[in-house]
Amino acid sequence: MKRFSVLIADDHPLYREGLAGLLAATDDLVVVAQAADGAEAVSLAGDLLPDVAVLDVAMPRLDGIEAARRISAASPRTRILMLTMLADASVVAAVRAGAHGYALKSSTPEATMAAIRSVALGNVVFSAELGARLAEGLATPGATLPGLTPRERDVLTLIARGWDNPRISARLGIADKTVRNTVSAILLKLQVTDRVAAGEKARAAGLG
Repeated sequence: MKRFSVLIADDHPLYREGLAGLLAATDDLVVVAQAADGAEAVSLAGDLLPDVAVLDVAMPRLDGIEAARRISAASPRTRILMLTMLADASVVAAVRAGAHGYALKSSTPEATMAAIRSVALGNVVFSAELGARLAEGLATPGATLPGLTPRERDVLTLIARGWDNPRISARLGIADKTVRNTVSAILLKLQVTDRVAAGEKARAAGLG
Protein backbone atom coordinates (compact mmCIF):
# COMPACT_ATOMS: atom_id res chain seq x y z
CA MET A 1 0.00 0.00 0.00
CA LYS A 2 1.28 3.45 -0.95
CA ARG A 3 1.81 5.66 2.09
CA PHE A 4 1.59 9.43 1.76
CA SER A 5 3.44 11.89 3.98
CA VAL A 6 1.28 14.78 5.21
CA LEU A 7 2.12 18.19 6.66
CA ILE A 8 -0.69 19.84 8.63
CA ALA A 9 -0.68 23.63 9.17
CA ASP A 10 -3.34 25.28 11.31
CA ASP A 11 -3.06 27.86 14.07
CA HIS A 12 -5.79 26.20 16.14
CA PRO A 13 -4.10 23.41 18.13
CA LEU A 14 -7.35 21.59 18.82
CA TYR A 15 -8.25 21.26 15.15
CA ARG A 16 -4.66 20.57 14.04
CA GLU A 17 -4.02 17.87 16.61
CA GLY A 18 -7.48 16.40 16.10
CA LEU A 19 -6.83 16.02 12.37
CA ALA A 20 -3.39 14.55 13.08
CA GLY A 21 -5.04 12.04 15.40
CA LEU A 22 -7.50 11.00 12.71
CA LEU A 23 -4.72 10.48 10.18
CA ALA A 24 -2.66 8.52 12.69
CA ALA A 25 -5.40 5.89 12.69
CA THR A 26 -5.02 5.29 8.95
CA ASP A 27 -2.60 2.99 7.17
CA ASP A 28 -1.87 5.24 4.20
CA LEU A 29 -1.62 8.80 5.57
CA VAL A 30 1.39 9.61 7.75
CA VAL A 31 1.69 13.00 9.49
CA VAL A 32 5.35 14.00 9.26
CA ALA A 33 5.01 17.48 10.79
CA GLN A 34 2.62 20.05 12.20
CA ALA A 35 2.89 23.83 11.81
CA ALA A 36 1.14 26.56 13.77
CA ASP A 37 1.47 29.26 11.09
CA GLY A 38 2.16 29.74 7.42
CA ALA A 39 5.82 30.64 7.75
CA GLU A 40 6.52 27.48 9.73
CA ALA A 41 4.62 25.45 7.15
CA VAL A 42 6.79 26.80 4.33
CA SER A 43 9.98 26.01 6.25
CA LEU A 44 8.89 22.48 7.13
CA ALA A 45 7.67 21.76 3.61
CA GLY A 46 11.01 22.87 2.21
CA ASP A 47 12.85 20.51 4.55
CA LEU A 48 10.53 17.50 4.40
CA LEU A 49 9.02 17.70 0.90
CA PRO A 50 5.76 16.05 1.98
CA ASP A 51 3.40 14.42 -0.48
CA VAL A 52 0.54 16.59 0.79
CA ALA A 53 0.41 19.91 2.64
CA VAL A 54 -2.92 20.59 4.37
CA LEU A 55 -3.08 24.35 4.96
CA ASP A 56 -5.59 26.49 6.82
CA VAL A 57 -6.38 29.62 4.81
CA ALA A 58 -6.27 32.00 7.81
CA MET A 59 -3.00 31.73 9.72
CA PRO A 60 -0.67 34.23 11.44
CA ARG A 61 2.72 35.40 10.12
CA LEU A 62 1.88 34.08 6.65
CA ASP A 63 -1.59 33.19 5.44
CA GLY A 64 -2.33 29.84 3.86
CA ILE A 65 -2.60 31.24 0.35
CA GLU A 66 0.85 32.80 0.40
CA ALA A 67 2.20 29.67 2.09
CA ALA A 68 0.70 27.59 -0.74
CA ARG A 69 2.36 29.82 -3.32
CA ARG A 70 5.78 29.45 -1.69
CA ILE A 71 5.45 25.71 -1.11
CA SER A 72 4.42 25.20 -4.74
CA ALA A 73 7.50 27.08 -5.89
CA ALA A 74 9.90 25.28 -3.54
CA SER A 75 8.40 21.78 -3.80
CA PRO A 76 6.31 21.34 -6.97
CA ARG A 77 5.69 17.66 -6.17
CA THR A 78 3.87 18.55 -2.95
CA ARG A 79 0.10 18.50 -3.42
CA ILE A 80 -1.80 21.17 -1.50
CA LEU A 81 -5.22 20.97 0.14
CA MET A 82 -6.61 24.19 1.61
CA LEU A 83 -8.96 24.24 4.59
CA THR A 84 -11.37 27.05 5.36
CA MET A 85 -14.38 27.83 7.52
CA LEU A 86 -16.28 29.59 4.72
CA ALA A 87 -16.85 29.04 1.02
CA ASP A 88 -15.60 32.51 0.13
CA ALA A 89 -13.62 34.10 -2.69
CA SER A 90 -10.29 32.91 -1.25
CA VAL A 91 -10.81 29.69 -3.22
CA VAL A 92 -9.83 31.59 -6.38
CA ALA A 93 -6.62 32.93 -4.88
CA ALA A 94 -5.79 29.48 -3.49
CA VAL A 95 -6.01 27.87 -6.93
CA ARG A 96 -3.91 30.62 -8.45
CA ALA A 97 -1.36 29.96 -5.69
CA GLY A 98 -1.13 26.29 -6.62
CA ALA A 99 -3.74 24.55 -4.46
CA HIS A 100 -5.06 21.23 -5.75
CA GLY A 101 -8.10 21.07 -3.50
CA TYR A 102 -10.20 23.08 -1.11
CA ALA A 103 -12.23 21.64 1.77
CA LEU A 104 -14.49 23.16 4.38
CA LYS A 105 -13.44 22.68 8.00
CA SER A 106 -17.06 21.87 8.78
CA SER A 107 -16.82 18.72 6.65
CA THR A 108 -17.07 15.34 8.34
CA PRO A 109 -13.81 13.63 9.35
CA GLU A 110 -14.46 11.01 6.67
CA ALA A 111 -14.91 13.65 3.99
CA THR A 112 -11.75 15.48 5.04
CA MET A 113 -9.65 12.32 4.96
CA ALA A 114 -11.15 11.41 1.58
CA ALA A 115 -10.17 14.85 0.27
CA ILE A 116 -6.58 14.41 1.49
CA ARG A 117 -6.34 10.99 -0.12
CA SER A 118 -7.81 12.23 -3.37
CA VAL A 119 -5.39 15.15 -3.59
CA ALA A 120 -2.48 12.82 -2.73
CA LEU A 121 -3.49 10.57 -5.61
CA GLY A 122 -3.32 13.46 -8.07
CA ASN A 123 -6.94 14.53 -8.19
CA VAL A 124 -8.40 18.01 -7.84
CA VAL A 125 -10.96 18.31 -5.04
CA PHE A 126 -13.65 20.97 -4.62
CA SER A 127 -17.16 20.76 -3.26
CA ALA A 128 -19.99 21.82 -5.55
CA GLU A 129 -20.36 25.12 -3.67
CA LEU A 130 -16.66 25.87 -3.86
CA GLY A 131 -16.52 24.80 -7.50
CA ALA A 132 -19.19 27.34 -8.40
CA ARG A 133 -17.30 30.05 -6.55
CA LEU A 134 -14.10 29.06 -8.33
CA ALA A 135 -15.69 29.14 -11.78
CA GLU A 136 -17.13 32.58 -11.11
CA GLY A 137 -13.88 33.99 -9.78
CA LEU A 138 -11.60 32.58 -12.46
CA ALA A 139 -13.89 33.89 -15.16
CA THR A 140 -13.54 37.46 -13.88
CA PRO A 141 -10.65 38.16 -11.50
CA GLY A 142 -11.77 40.69 -8.90
CA ALA A 143 -15.45 40.08 -9.63
CA THR A 144 -16.10 39.77 -5.91
CA LEU A 145 -14.86 43.35 -5.40
CA PRO A 146 -17.57 45.42 -7.08
CA GLY A 147 -17.66 49.19 -7.01
CA LEU A 148 -13.98 49.83 -7.81
CA THR A 149 -13.02 52.11 -10.70
CA PRO A 150 -10.52 50.79 -13.27
CA ARG A 151 -7.77 52.92 -11.72
CA GLU A 152 -8.62 51.69 -8.21
CA ARG A 153 -8.52 48.11 -9.49
CA ASP A 154 -5.08 48.69 -11.06
CA VAL A 155 -3.74 50.23 -7.85
CA LEU A 156 -5.25 47.46 -5.73
CA THR A 157 -3.65 44.80 -7.94
CA LEU A 158 -0.22 46.34 -7.29
CA ILE A 159 -0.96 46.68 -3.56
CA ALA A 160 -1.71 42.95 -3.56
CA ARG A 161 1.77 42.39 -5.00
CA GLY A 162 3.30 44.32 -2.11
CA TRP A 163 4.23 47.45 -4.05
CA ASP A 164 4.63 50.77 -2.23
CA ASN A 165 3.18 54.09 -3.40
CA PRO A 166 6.26 55.43 -5.26
CA ARG A 167 6.57 52.20 -7.23
CA ILE A 168 2.85 52.22 -8.06
CA SER A 169 3.14 55.87 -9.12
CA ALA A 170 6.01 55.09 -11.49
CA ARG A 171 4.32 51.99 -12.92
CA LEU A 172 0.97 53.66 -13.63
CA GLY A 173 2.39 57.06 -14.56
CA ILE A 174 0.32 58.96 -12.01
CA ALA A 175 1.28 61.39 -9.26
CA ASP A 176 2.14 60.09 -5.81
CA LYS A 177 -0.66 62.20 -4.36
CA THR A 178 -3.10 60.54 -6.76
CA VAL A 179 -1.91 57.12 -5.56
CA ARG A 180 -2.41 58.14 -1.93
CA ASN A 181 -5.93 59.39 -2.64
CA THR A 182 -6.75 56.25 -4.61
CA VAL A 183 -5.48 54.02 -1.81
CA SER A 184 -7.68 55.91 0.68
CA ALA A 185 -10.69 55.39 -1.58
CA ILE A 186 -9.90 51.68 -1.89
CA LEU A 187 -9.64 51.22 1.87
CA LEU A 188 -12.99 52.94 2.31
CA LYS A 189 -14.73 50.85 -0.35
CA LEU A 190 -13.26 47.57 0.91
CA GLN A 191 -14.02 48.54 4.52
CA VAL A 192 -10.51 47.75 5.72
CA THR A 193 -8.13 49.83 7.83
CA ASP A 194 -4.80 49.36 6.07
CA ARG A 195 -3.20 48.32 2.78
CA VAL A 196 -2.11 44.95 4.17
CA ALA A 197 -5.74 44.00 4.73
CA ALA A 198 -6.64 45.43 1.32
CA GLY A 199 -3.94 43.30 -0.30
CA GLU A 200 -5.23 40.17 1.44
CA LYS A 201 -8.76 40.90 0.26
CA ALA A 202 -7.52 41.51 -3.28
CA ARG A 203 -5.56 38.26 -3.43
CA ALA A 204 -8.57 36.38 -2.10
CA ALA A 205 -10.52 37.79 -5.05
CA GLY A 206 -7.91 36.69 -7.56
CA LEU A 207 -6.04 39.97 -8.01
CA GLY A 208 -2.32 40.43 -7.56
